[in-house]
Amino acid sequence: MYRVAICDDDEIQRERVKSILIALSIKTNVEFEIELFSSGEQLLSHYERNEAPFHILILDVEMGEINGIQTARKLRSLNHLDEQIVFLTSYPEYMIESFDVITFQYLIKPIAPEILEEKIIKLYQYFQAQDKKFMVIKSGYEEVVLRYDDIIGIEAAKSLTIKSKLNIITTSQTYESKGIIADYATALRDSNFLQIHRSILINLLHVKKFASGVVLMSNGMELPIGRSKVKEVKDFYTKYMIMKVN
Repeated sequence: MYRVAICDDDEIQRERVKSILIALSIKTNVEFEIELFSSGEQLLSHYERNEAPFHILILDVEMGEINGIQTARKLRSLNHLDEQIVFLTSYPEYMIESFDVITFQYLIKPIAPEILEEKIIKLYQYFQAQDKKFMVIKSGYEEVVLRYDDIIGIEAAKSLTIKSKLNIITTSQTYESKGIIADYATALRDSNFLQIHRSILINLLHVKKFASGVVLMSNGMELPIGRSKVKEVKDFYTKYMIMKVN
């Protein structure tokens, strides 16, 4: 499932773009979770509350007090660099300015449904080509697409009702899923993930420091290192830091 934000101060335009995406989903079986925003301020507020980020942002350029390009520039300054941005506008003169915020497409209104569909399919193909940087998990009744770099860690969790329950901790929220830690450790070892305990897998990208048998993560969590894994963890992390510097 790909999360899409449609941000436009014109309700008719928001609903029109939403309808195009729903029709595309039916034709292609690509699932979109769509949220609508009536202003750039509203979209920025969503991010400032640390709510779940989007994969795709479809932004109108001319809106209220801050326009779509200003909104995108603010999001990029907050280090949201992976959202793919599609601008829909009646003003072609803003196209050059839009390049500053790493734009995927700049489309002139009125946009034909088949043109928007074509661009969204290209975006889907881009995400598929980047599949080594993403994983799809089943959480509850939904399939969620997670970016590796947004995952802080994966923990095996005790549960009386769910067998092999996992908590997948990300920078925005924790997802409940099912699986085996060792399987994730094997699959993700080449992506800077390391099993530090029989029930804990961490993303080295989010390590702040090691201290007294624990590792401090970027979200403030302190996770224990298994006694049998202390040397392995330190050696692996040292190699990771050397490679990062080089």
